[in-house]
Amino acid sequence: MTRLAVIGLGHMGQNHTRVLRDMAGVELLAVCDQNADAARSVSAKFGVKGYESWHEMLATEKLDAAIVAVPTRGHLDVAQGALARGLHVLVEKPIATNLAEGTALVDSARRAGRLLAVGHVERFNPAVRELRRRMDAGDIGRVFQVHGQRQGPFPARIRDVGVVIDLATHDLDVMRTVLGSEVERLHAEAEQRIHTDHEDMLNALLRFENGVVGVLQVNWLTPTKIRRLSVLGEGGLLEVDYLTQELTHYKNSEAAPPEADRQLEGVSEGEVVHHQVEKGEPLKLELESFVKAVRGDGAVEVDGEDGLRALHLAQALVESAQGGRTFDREQLAGLWTSSRRAGD
Repeated sequence: MTRLAVIGLGHMGQNHTRVLRDMAGVELLAVCDQNADAARSVSAKFGVKGYESWHEMLATEKLDAAIVAVPTRGHLDVAQGALARGLHVLVEKPIATNLAEGTALVDSARRAGRLLAVGHVERFNPAVRELRRRMDAGDIGRVFQVHGQRQGPFPARIRDVGVVIDLATHDLDVMRTVLGSEVERLHAEAEQRIHTDHEDMLNALLRFENGVVGVLQVNWLTPTKIRRLSVLGEGGLLEVDYLTQELTHYKNSEAAPPEADRQLEGVSEGEVVHHQVEKGEPLKLELESFVKAVRGDGAVEVDGEDGLRALHLAQALVESAQGGRTFDREQLAGLWTSSRRAGD
């Protein structure tokens, strides 16, 4: 039996609690939140011990791992505290507020010899997994463009970071994962319309090392929730709807079969295929993967370095928008090096 606790009982923390409470082979021993009412309410609802102090909880409970779902500004302190107690940690995304803090956290996990997973939950979305499988099978051949849209109403609960750090990190992680390539150039435009301290709209253009162009649109200004990712290639367009977990292939009728050795000669509307996706809750799949890794039955799928890469790109987008400049390969490398060194 793997013994866990959840620290931070906001929206995501309560979801972690719900999933872990019913997971086979897991014993959820305790939950914690500095808000006494939240700690009492969740404790009573799920029948587990509740604490206001995570220090007290970690000193009292015999745990194998902890889920850190506090606001981003508290990730470093709380996760380092859990690692120092010898616990494996899954920290919600983004890994930290900046690369220096994220690097310090990754280094702490390495020194402690403990696992550090980062909660980029969209990696576990069944439709994204099927997308990767279809791309690996060559369904759309050579890829030209990837386009992410993550838009919706303003969440009053988010105050410590802007839309880029909070939301764009999801799509940046998924893009580099499905393409198997890193970003070599980017430019961003951002606006601050509602959020009191940070940007709430982003439009970005990215160039990946493999030649694919990335387009990313993220905001907290759209009155309906949109979560889509599309990948355009020689064989047509593969489109994921994250919310419904649907994967649709809009085929190019003029595309050559994958085994043919010839260039694309034209594009016209072809068959529309709705691929079957075995649906499941991404958070449950993420937690199951983490627990397996804690037990030694597999590797962490999204580790600290993955979290740093997504945060690095998000930070570069923010700086690009603020300074009105394009980041090239050299500048991205410089930001990566200087920010990581700042965490030493």
